[in-house]
Amino acid sequence: MDTKTQLLDAAERAARERGYDGFSYADLAASVGIKKASIHYHFPTKADLAMALVTRYREANQAFRDEVDGSALDPGDKLSRYVAHYRQALGEGGMLCLCVSLALSPDRLSEQVRESLNAFHGESIDWLEAVIQDAISLGNLPDASDPREEASALLALVEGAQLHGRASGRVEDFDRATNLFVARLRGKAH
Repeated sequence: MDTKTQLLDAAERAARERGYDGFSYADLAASVGIKKASIHYHFPTKADLAMALVTRYREANQAFRDEVDGSALDPGDKLSRYVAHYRQALGEGGMLCLCVSLALSPDRLSEQVRESLNAFHGESIDWLEAVIQDAISLGNLPDASDPREEASALLALVEGAQLHGRASGRVEDFDRATNLFVARLRGKAH
C-alpha cells in the first residue's frame, strides 16, 4: 500500500474515532511511521487532507449504493441494508461515519469540505428518495406519503442513531433507535 493511502486510512480512522480536531499530522506520522514533513508533501494542509477524505468517502458510499442498486434486493431490503451500513460504520460503538464525525465541527472545516459534506448528504437523500418511492409503490412503507421527507428523516435517523451509539459506546443503542423504522419496512410497526 502506498504512503498516501496509508495516510488516508490512518486519518479516516482517527477522524471517525476522535473527530476532526482529535488528531494532528504528528499523530498520523507516528501511526504510519513517516516524518511529519512527508505528510505535507501529500496534503499541504489539514483542509486538503479533509477534502481528500471526504472525496474518497463519497466515492466509497456511491460504490455501496451502486452495489445495492445492482442487487436483486427489494426496496425494503435495500433500505434495511442502508441502515445496516450505518450500523457497521459505528464499529463496536467507538466510531462514527466520517461525514457525521466531520459535521460535528463545521466551523473548523474549509468551505470546500463543508460543500462536499452537503453534497454527500444530498446524494444520500436523492438515492434514498428513489428507493423509498419504490418501497412505497410495492407496499413496503404503506404509511409513507412523501418520499423526499422520508429520505431526509431516514438519513437523520441513522446519523442520530450513530451519535447515540457512539456517546454510549453501545451498538445496541443504535439498534434501539433504528428498530422501529426497520419494523415499518416489514409491516410490523404500530
